[in-house]
Amino acid sequence: MELYYIITFFLFGITLGSFYNVVGYRLPKGESIISPPSHCTNCNHQLTAIELIPIFSYIFQGGKCKNCKIKISLFYPFFEFVTGLLFVIAYLVFGLSIELFIALTFISMTLIIFLSDYLYYIISDEVLIVSSVLLMIGIFLLKDIDGLLVALFNGAVAFGIMYLIKQLGDFLFKKESMGGGDIKLLFIFGLVFGWEMALIAIFLASFIGLPISIFMLATNPNKDRIIPFGPFLCSAALIILLLKIDINVIINLLMM
Repeated sequence: MELYYIITFFLFGITLGSFYNVVGYRLPKGESIISPPSHCTNCNHQLTAIELIPIFSYIFQGGKCKNCKIKISLFYPFFEFVTGLLFVIAYLVFGLSIELFIALTFISMTLIIFLSDYLYYIISDEVLIVSSVLLMIGIFLLKDIDGLLVALFNGAVAFGIMYLIKQLGDFLFKKESMGGGDIKLLFIFGLVFGWEMALIAIFLASFIGLPISIFMLATNPNKDRIIPFGPFLCSAALIILLLKIDINVIINLLMM
């Protein structure tokens, strides 16, 4: 039975991963996520049902468009695989529960944001709004109205702190230091983790992002280059979520 659920969540994940690819690529550009149907960006060949099968279609087609034979980016099946893997990990961590619904919603949001912010430096309000609503529903089902109110308070505090950090950064660097989407994203982090862990996510994201940013700037020393913070925030949040790190764990580590 356990293997059945693992396979089910993996297939569910790679299927949604294919859809999240579309959302992440199209939504920031103001394009419909429904029309036109999925197609080759080179020859506009509309993909058939077989060509839409996540991961396996890439393998069967040899990584090339069935019509024009242009090479398909390996990123597409990789993204689908990562989504499936994260869904399986979430199931193994949280089991069949309301917490799993919250985790899968959160994972879905972070994957879309990772893609859109990396490609276009945009965190879409539509993604944040839909995710917030679904997460609030999950929190209400898990903790009732009192728990939801506490979560909303935590989200507001995290939002406020991130806003102050942005204002300080703008003052120090004499330019916009952080996008508005990052600030809104912290509201959701506070909603799910509490405001304390939302702050920990900022520090963890900075720790992850600093060496990567240094490497990227060293290999492409363009002074006008922008390195989005959203992907690092999302990575940090996924670590906190899937390792079930809370403020008590952090306090215990500091006291050791």
